Amino acid sequence: MRIGQGFDVHALVLGRPLILGGVLIPNEKGLEGHSDADVLIHALIDALLGACAMGDIGQYFPDTDSQWQGVDSKVMLATVYKMVHEAGYKVVNVDSTVIAERPKLAPYIPDMCEMLSSLLNVSTNRVNVKAKTSERLGMVGREECIVAMVSVLLSPL
Repeated sequence: MRIGQGFDVHALVLGRPLILGGVLIPNEKGLEGHSDADVLIHALIDALLGACAMGDIGQYFPDTDSQWQGVDSKVMLATVYKMVHEAGYKVVNVDSTVIAERPKLAPYIPDMCEMLSSLLNVSTNRVNVKAKTSERLGMVGREECIVAMVSVLLSPL
């Protein structure tokens, strides 16, 4: 068994779509980044890579490489999932937390769990997404950014 944890943060800006866990969420602001800036999938990628001792997201998808400009993070996750599988592991479960003051994410959590479970080839009861606020404290509380944290458990194939 292998455990990994991941973290990501992206700034909220006008003029970008808000995509979390591969799901488009209506909001006046989206996340700034080289790719689609899906903080939840980025933290998941880091957790998967960490569990396999394969480094981090920046090693495989550097923001200096134009091929990743605007890329859908689901494509990045599919690449990493394949690497995890080729290393001899499968996903047992995922537990994640998204920290955002707004928008309220509860209505979108089932869609996020469904999307992530399909991308990881596991049942939805093995993927958990929690939404929290920072009680209006700090950069999240000032609605400057969204943060995601993810833990994964892998087992041998």
